[in-house]
Amino acid sequence: MDFNSHADVIVRVAMGLVNELTPGERRGKDFPPPRDLTAAATEGLRTGYPNHREVTEAEAGELNEIAERLRVVFAAVAAGDVDAAAQQVNALLEETRARPLLDRHDGEPWHLHFHGPGGTMAGDWAASCATGLAIVLGSEFHDRLGVCTAPHCDRVYVDVSRNGTRRFCGTACQNRVKTAAFRARGKAG
Repeated sequence: MDFNSHADVIVRVAMGLVNELTPGERRGKDFPPPRDLTAAATEGLRTGYPNHREVTEAEAGELNEIAERLRVVFAAVAAGDVDAAAQQVNALLEETRARPLLDRHDGEPWHLHFHGPGGTMAGDWAASCATGLAIVLGSEFHDRLGVCTAPHCDRVYVDVSRNGTRRFCGTACQNRVKTAAFRARGKAG
């Protein structure tokens, strides 16, 4: 499933920022705030752009705040409250003054950016992530954003499967839940 090629990458970045920067639980263990915020922010951006440059401390701090707000969108959709998700995205779109702009740079063909020239790196990513999530929420695929349903995991995911039935952030959580169910059936028998 593709929203469009650029939006797909941007939505992956939104997911990456949330998963790398927001505390909670991951794969059955506590996931505290990152000790190295710059490394975590860079890793989040590299979810969609593997060659993204290292971010500065100031940029990482801004991206951290953005990730907290993006988490609200995923959590609202997972809870079935698309209206709350849309309100959060609209607030980000308004604050960042996101707008589409065709750009060509670094030897790439023309492609769509969702921010204008002259913004901060973190602000540009906020505008892009908000626009990418708006594309998802405004489509029939709005239910493809989610929060892992495995116990003790709150990492987010984007369901790009054909049938749209993903429930876990990754195979580690899926396997953990299946193994626990198998063991529970064995004890009951």
